[in-house]
Amino acid sequence: MAALIAGSQLEQVLRAGSFAVTSEINPPDTADPTRIIEHATALAAACDAINVPDASGANVHISGLSVSALLIRQGIEPVLQLTCRDRNRIALQGDLLGGAALGVRNVLCLTGDGVQAGDQPEAKSVFDFDSIALLQTARILRDEGRFLNGRVLGAAPRFFLGAAENPFAPPLDFRPLRLEKKIEAGANFIQMQYCFDVPQLQRFMHAARDLRLHERAFILVGVGPLRSARSAEWMRTHVPGVVIPEQIIRRLAALPEAQQLEEGKHICVEIINQVREIEGVRGIHIMAYRSEKLATEIIAEAGLLPRPKISITPAVGTMQPGSKPG
Repeated sequence: MAALIAGSQLEQVLRAGSFAVTSEINPPDTADPTRIIEHATALAAACDAINVPDASGANVHISGLSVSALLIRQGIEPVLQLTCRDRNRIALQGDLLGGAALGVRNVLCLTGDGVQAGDQPEAKSVFDFDSIALLQTARILRDEGRFLNGRVLGAAPRFFLGAAENPFAPPLDFRPLRLEKKIEAGANFIQMQYCFDVPQLQRFMHAARDLRLHERAFILVGVGPLRSARSAEWMRTHVPGVVIPEQIIRRLAALPEAQQLEEGKHICVEIINQVREIEGVRGIHIMAYRSEKLATEIIAEAGLLPRPKISITPAVGTMQPGSKPG
């Protein structure tokens, strides 16, 4: 196994050559931690790590950093999503360091959706950084042990850094080049947007392999179940970057509505089996909004259980400045 950067379970599974599985929780709007833990526990045995969104879609929810800390207390490994929409560089560096102190080892760096997409469009956006600048900042904290102003840290954080990519959004030819920029900025793993168009993913991965991106970062393809033809039509109309081919919607619509969810599960499992055969794909990221049981069923039906279990030390350590990724 190559030298570990952060030593998280997700990193170790990927570096050991296993096909990784991540998913995500959408915490309920509550200050009661027991409900949050219930949602995460339903997924924990089926995943190598669980993403914790950061006010996804620009909708207000409980702090992702707080939820990550709650999961770590339960022995559940989070992927902290951190966006640039609501924080300037001072707050972002503080949250990165604070997350590391709480035990966060996996961080997904995102630009974030604009506030106009969310439930409080009167809010003010920040966007001091974009995802690439955030990746560079996290890498500087980790590898150089300093803040952007040059002030040296007493101990550097340990981060396995991630970025998002969407192979299905135009301009399609630019997407592999955009991914290369994120990897050069510091991304160690990639989580993609929902894949419903496998031929386009194959074209994207061919271009990524030409650039040898699959050798420089671990690529996880986004998948998820469609509940009905109606919800699929809504997703491709209202969710930016989601492309659902017409033949999939017709396949769902050909069935009675009561059978469409089960068919949506079958389609998701079929896509998982197809993407597993694509050279350079190292895992999946399954998204099933507030449907943790459904996500677990899909993972099981795809033959991805049981997950490899790797013994790691409690996620509260640091690494010395100057330590380099393996």
